[in-house]
Amino acid sequence: MSRRRVVVTGLGMVSPVGVGVEANWDAMLAGRSGITPITRFDVTDFSCRFAGQVENLPLGGIGDPRAVKRMDPFTQYAVVASCEALQDSGLDLDREDRTRIACIMGTGIGGITELEHQTGVLLARGPRRVSPLTVPKMMFNAFTGYVALHHGILGPNYATGSACASSNHAIGVAMRTIQYGDAEVVLTGGSEAGVCPVGIAAFASMKALSRRNDNPTAASRPFDRDRDGFVMGEGATVVVLEERDRAMARGASIYAEIRGFGSSDDAFHLTAPDATATGPVRAMRLALENAGLPPESVDYVNAHGTSTGLNDKMETLAIKQLFGDHANKLQISSTKSMVGHLLGASGAVEFAVTCLSLQRGQLHPTINYETPDPDCDLDYVPNEARDANVRHAISNSFGFGGTNACLAVSRHE
Repeated sequence: MSRRRVVVTGLGMVSPVGVGVEANWDAMLAGRSGITPITRFDVTDFSCRFAGQVENLPLGGIGDPRAVKRMDPFTQYAVVASCEALQDSGLDLDREDRTRIACIMGTGIGGITELEHQTGVLLARGPRRVSPLTVPKMMFNAFTGYVALHHGILGPNYATGSACASSNHAIGVAMRTIQYGDAEVVLTGGSEAGVCPVGIAAFASMKALSRRNDNPTAASRPFDRDRDGFVMGEGATVVVLEERDRAMARGASIYAEIRGFGSSDDAFHLTAPDATATGPVRAMRLALENAGLPPESVDYVNAHGTSTGLNDKMETLAIKQLFGDHANKLQISSTKSMVGHLLGASGAVEFAVTCLSLQRGQLHPTINYETPDPDCDLDYVPNEARDANVRHAISNSFGFGGTNACLAVSRHE
């Protein structure tokens, strides 16, 4: 029996460069950074005092003020993005069998803002003053639950957690959920809201964050020789996946076809990548094999590209090992150069961008690429967007725990 084909019919985006798909796409093509000084809490004593922050989130469409207050920011971002994605897809949920619609999304740390706030309440005012809403706001699957509640979705519903690979795993599992016949439509992607005191302090204490406080917009510089760490970002991207024949039958507009998914683990170190790159190579190879695509057919790689010394060097090596001489023909860019690292949501925004590149024939740049690194010597689409005829692409996500996940996607034809 032939495998069911899965296509992307809707996108919704919330990120540091804007709310909405078109706002994000325009900003990225322009190479505009969303990295700014942190303003929502006092960062005087912090070694890193900037991040990619979501601003001007339109909350009016996701419920009355009481409902909004029951949501941690990572849930708010996801619900806003899901509304755009569903509207973009053209699906009329009143005419759909909602038991055949699923919601599978990824996050790295869930409701950390609420956990931090209620810990402060506990310490300052005692256990009786801790909010009864704490658990429903901070729990890992709160955002998938609220998305289902908001839209009346009755199919499979759960969250995936694999650090910075969370949403790539969610999207891959969502594709297979449709291929296995467990759903016809899946809302998938990821959400994260880690720009809070404990989030920034914890990553800074690991020396993982850039300290370029004098020039935040230049701090995220993947593959550049002078990179000094990643930049925390936040936001959500929700993608509507749909079985291709039903999407075609209803006349849906299709962004791209998701073809393959591969995952692996390094089993090397909890936070550092394996310098040999064998795990990422395996994930990319599995994704292409799953898609039925030879490596030389790939035109574009949306890189994990974190702006850290170890990751960027390792990812470059992985690409060279898998693609051989073809690596020099690949066009590669890092979305994180503009929005920062959205942790568990990073793969979702990068997958959406990859779909837009396939559909629109344009690649956003890797900004802040100024000084070449001898260990990172491929074409990273430096500093300026370009037109490109992209037929097949992959999108990489690698996370703490040694986890690797790759998605293979093709232009719909």
